[in-house]
Amino acid sequence: MEGLYALKPWFAARLTAVERVLVRRAVSPNLISVVGVVCAGGAGLALAFTPAPVAAIPVTLLLIARLACANLDGTVARETQRSTRFGAVLNEAGDRAADLLVLAGLLPHVPLPLVAGAALASSVPSWIALSGAAAGAPRINGGPMGKTERCLVAVLAAATGWYSTAAVVVLAGSLLTGALRLSRIAVHCGREPSVDQP
Repeated sequence: MEGLYALKPWFAARLTAVERVLVRRAVSPNLISVVGVVCAGGAGLALAFTPAPVAAIPVTLLLIARLACANLDGTVARETQRSTRFGAVLNEAGDRAADLLVLAGLLPHVPLPLVAGAALASSVPSWIALSGAAAGAPRINGGPMGKTERCLVAVLAAATGWYSTAAVVVLAGSLLTGALRLSRIAVHCGREPSVDQP
């Protein structure tokens, strides 16, 4: 269930030097979140207007930067004791915006209904995870089509030109991920004692 999310500790360790520089220079965690969205937008533009397989190079580099920012904004906020509720909102909104910007890069190659379906489906796992957390369940992350997997699919699309296949994989994989997360939340909530409402 964890998917590529299991690599997060390894990836975070590779970012330690960058994190130290950002902390030392007092870079705002919110700015890091915004930069991540900008990188995702650049990846979407490269996917849209650079032919495969050349597009794989900028898309890969920009999406690595996007994932790095998604990791660093939280770690820098905690390290500098600058975690705020608004920062948490910006982080979540930025993740959703980044996904949409990358998938928008498929529009020149894939029919609009399929791109729209993939975009809507890509948000399902996160909304379910956030709903579960709001109900007191642990925040569930990971695959089989989490944030990292969606980035990988975009890279593969840029490398191969299989844009429609990528959209279908994101759509189906995201719905499956949402269903799996929902089932895990249901199990957790089923273990909780019921509380009578006033």
